[in-house]
Amino acid sequence: MIIIAGLGNPGPKYEKNRHNIGFMAVDEIAGRWRFGPSRAKFQSIVADGEIEGTKILLMKPQTYMNAVSYTHLTLPTILLV
Repeated sequence: MIIIAGLGNPGPKYEKNRHNIGFMAVDEIAGRWRFGPSRAKFQSIVADGEIEGTKILLMKPQTYMNAVSYTHLTLPTILLV
């Protein structure tokens, strides 16, 4: 499994802000590859799917950028966008 975490700040105030490009990238991936519905989990909005046979978990953390930490994760592949 690969986790793709798009970084940004939650809320409508930051929705189209250039600092939310990570959220925008995750949304684009979810749309292009027809990921399942989004849900709240791990203090994030997440969606599951597959890309070319590889399971992917998309994440949009709902904490502010300066509060994001993935040091507790032990999965083999994490891509921060």
